[in-house]
Order: sequence, then structure tokens, then C-alpha cells
Amino acid sequence: MRRRLTVSILVLLAATLVVTTLTSYLLIRRATVASAEQQLAQQTRAIGVALSGRSISTRAALVRQLHVIERAGAFDGIAVVALEPDGSVSGRLPRGVPLRPEAVQALEEGRQVTGHTASLLVYSVLPITPSRSVPFTPLLVIARHVRHPITGFGDFLLVGALALFISAMVAAALARRFALPIRAAVDTTRRMAAGDLDATVPVRPREDPELAQLATSINAMGANLVRARDQERQFLLSISHELRTPLTSIRGYADAVVEGATDDLTGAVSIIGAEARRLERLVRDLLDLARLDADRFSLSVGPVDAREVARQAADGFRPAATSLGLTLDTDLGPDVMPLWVEADPDRLAQIMANLLENASAFARSRIVLAEGAASGHPTLTVSDDGPGIPADELPRIFERHVTSDRVPRRSTGSGLGLAIVVELATAMGADVRAESPLEGGRGARVTVTLRPATPPAGYDLGPDGDRSAGDRHTLPTGDGPGAPGRVATP
Repeated sequence: MRRRLTVSILVLLAATLVVTTLTSYLLIRRATVASAEQQLAQQTRAIGVALSGRSISTRAALVRQLHVIERAGAFDGIAVVALEPDGSVSGRLPRGVPLRPEAVQALEEGRQVTGHTASLLVYSVLPITPSRSVPFTPLLVIARHVRHPITGFGDFLLVGALALFISAMVAAALARRFALPIRAAVDTTRRMAAGDLDATVPVRPREDPELAQLATSINAMGANLVRARDQERQFLLSISHELRTPLTSIRGYADAVVEGATDDLTGAVSIIGAEARRLERLVRDLLDLARLDADRFSLSVGPVDAREVARQAADGFRPAATSLGLTLDTDLGPDVMPLWVEADPDRLAQIMANLLENASAFARSRIVLAEGAASGHPTLTVSDDGPGIPADELPRIFERHVTSDRVPRRSTGSGLGLAIVVELATAMGADVRAESPLEGGRGARVTVTLRPATPPAGYDLGPDGDRSAGDRHTLPTGDGPGAPGRVATP
């Protein structure tokens, strides 16, 4: 890369030098020729005035006089010729001077003609007034070669070579400055790909901002990969614990039943069933996330009565809250007035169940499920009176596998419930946010902001604005707290 970059810079510089030189040569040549034409035209007019009206006795005397003028003016040629009435020229023109038809026409009209040839021969032709009446028009013709505008070609080549050498040194330094950080970035990414996630790209002092941003981005990516690896390890540990605990209980009670070591068969079977449902919920959460990642999680979004979904979720969770010694309060609108939102009823029920189950792990005595509005959009909130969420962990609570060991809780979860909540909400066009602490410096609240919807077709209101019993929109409640409802896959 360094070699290609250096060669590219040198080729660009060489092309620039060539173009600049040619352009400068053409401009200088044009200016030099124009100046020489103007000067020769003035000299021709001065000599023409001197020759006009003077009596020259013989042709030989005229030739001698012109010869003296030619040497004094350092001309390459000077002559007086005759322009005949038919447009022909009699006499010998200085070597190389052309008289084109348009020039002859101008001379016949008494105008001076000035021009130049490709060999940088500048000439000027001027009609002069004869001393006596003659049947032709005398023409004074003067020619001079212009000095070539470029001199000292060797010096020019030397300066160009020196400029190319200096440019090569600068180009090599720039190429090295650009290539080294990129090579370091490539080496670091290769090490990361090989499994060394602790590899970092060094950021040199006074580094170019773009290269420094590249190194910083790669280092940030490595840090995120390290964090993801740690989260994965933590997740595996949590899952192992979650699986091992119910399996141990199931195996222990099953062995006790088989061996007749317990007299309370009903209690043993009840515990086995509860632990089995706990395993079922964990496996279901994992399958839900797998389907979300694979875009195989189907949704049936339409007008849904969010008030009824929330009420059914609270009714389904209330026995579990009571067994934990918690009070579950609801602050929802009247049952007869639906709160229409755009959502999938099963997924919305799963969101509410997950939020209630998460709140029960931290609440001290009370959980509140309420509705509200924000910026014209309906909201459902679940709040608890627990210790709250640490400020540094609040932005990360919806990430997968994130569990806090700094806040006391009733049980250690897998860190999947809130991740499923935000995935489902995003898929339905809803928004989820958390805030903590609440009033009194404790507690946490999770708010789900939903999209408002118009009532479905065929929905009728009673005479007092109430809906009839036949129009009630009932929803499945699943098979227990945290039940996600139906899982549909294409």
C-alpha cells in the first residue's frame, strides 16, 4: 500500500508539472509573440514615415539604405516591394514572410498587416506613400525572429528533478503515516477474529482525526465484544443455575416418591409440577428470543383493547403475587370503555406478564399496573416499591442476559424477560422506557407507549356509550404467570 500510495503521489505530481509547464510555455509564447508584433509594427510605421515622400535616385541607393536600416534594427529581413493593381506582388519578400489573400486585401485598403509564423518569425507589412506617381503601391516589409520564450532548459530539468525528489520524500513520509495506522488496525482486527478480544489499536499522539477515530472505533468494537463475551458467560452461568435448581428439585422429589421416602405425595407432585413449569418458561423465553433473532416471530397487529389485556394479565398474575406476599393494584379505566391500541393481543399480554413477573422479583410489598398517556399516545406502566435500579445499570436493563447482583431480589433470573419485552414492543411499533428511583427515592417504573388505534369495524356502543356484552373483546390468558400466549411461526 505504501508503495502504491507513493507512486500515485509522484505520478500525480509529475502530471501536474507537465501540465503546468506546457500551459506556462503556451502563455509565455503567446505573450512574447504579441509583444514582438506590437513592437515591430511600431518600428515599421516609423521607418515607413521616414521613407514616405523621399526621393531615392536609384534602386541601388534604396537597397543600401534598407541594408543600413536592417543592421541598425537587427532585423532578419527588410524590403520594399510593389503591390500591383491586380493584387500580385512584385519584388522579393524577406524569407518566410507569407502574404495571404486577406492580407493583400487589407494592404490594398491602406491598412498595415502584422503577423507571425509557426517558426516564431514576426513580420509587418505597411503601404508607404511614393515620392512620385507610380502605377503600384510600394510595400515596406520587415521581419524578425522572436527569441524562443524558454531558455535554460537544463536548469528547468534540474529544478524539476529536485522537485520530484523532494516530493518523493514527502510522499513516502505521508504514505508511511497513513499506512502504519491502517496496518495496525488490520493486524488488530485479525487478532480479534482469531479470538484475542483484548487486542487494541494504539493511538499515537497527534494522530490524524480520521485515523484516530478509526482506531477508537475498533477499540470500542473490541470492548463491546469483550462485554458480549462476558455477558454470554454470565448468561450461561445463569441458565445453568436456572436449569440445575428445578432439575435438582424434580429429581429429588421424583426419587423420594419412587422410593417411598415421602408421605406427602400431593405436595411432592405439586413441587415437581411447579418446577416443570419454571423450566418450561425458561425454555419458552429462549425459543422466543431465537425466533426474534431469526425473524420468524409472527405478529397479528390490529385494534386491541389494551385496558382488557392489562386487566387479564393482572388477574392471571394475582395468585402468584399473593403467594409472594405482594399486593397487586390496578389503576385502569372503566371496564365498559375500551382503550384501543395497535398491537398483537397475545404479545401485549406477554409483555405485561413479563413486566409483572420482573417487578415481583424486586417489590417489597406492592406492585401497581396503571394506564396513562404521553404525547397523545396511550401507555401502560408497571411500578414497584423495591430498592430501585442503580443509575449506571439503568441504560442496560433491556439488554439480554443483564442481571444485577447489586440489588436484592427474590430470585435470580436469566436476564431474558425485559429483553423479550423490548423486542416485542419494537416489533409492534411501541416504545419501552424505564425510570428509577420514583417518589421517595425508591422503586422503579417501566412504561410501554403504544400506538393509538380506531375501533374495529362492527364495534357498536350502547345507548349510554357502553359497549354491549356481545361485543366484549376477550383474550386468551395463557397457562399461568409469565405465559407468552401463542407462538406462531411461518
